[in-house]
Amino acid sequence: MSDHHLAQLNIALLKAPLDDPSMADFAAALDPINALADTSPGFVWRYTDEGANDASASRPFGPDLLVNMSVWEDVESLRAYTYGNSGHLDYLRRRREWFRPLGRPSLVLWWLPSGTLPTLSEAGERLERLTANGPGPEAFTFRTPFPAPGAHAGVEHASDPG
Repeated sequence: MSDHHLAQLNIALLKAPLDDPSMADFAAALDPINALADTSPGFVWRYTDEGANDASASRPFGPDLLVNMSVWEDVESLRAYTYGNSGHLDYLRRRREWFRPLGRPSLVLWWLPSGTLPTLSEAGERLERLTANGPGPEAFTFRTPFPAPGAHAGVEHASDPG
């Protein structure tokens, strides 16, 4: 077991309120998609509103910005759920029906010690760091991942101490 887990935050700018008929397919998919995440290999935790099964009422980054925050064992587990699971991927492909482009990053990944959970404040700071500085070890993307702290990114050199 790794001593670090992968946290992720993604935000989405709504085209309409969740109770608008144009959002019906998205709203109806929240529970099944969340259940799919909960049972996916490598899933650790996901943020939910108090007493709810999703985070659709939380709007810490703006009244029209939905949040999704979760923790996974590693990048590969999250990538497999996001892009390798047809149940999730089918809805991901439809995101333009429900959300407006942000004009800035909407997803950030970062490592945290196993057994700890991220806060929305920390997640917002990571997203701002990615937006301001681009990908780095403290805030990155699927396209530019960074290894967990203490993990070797590549082949060890012969001169490395054992």
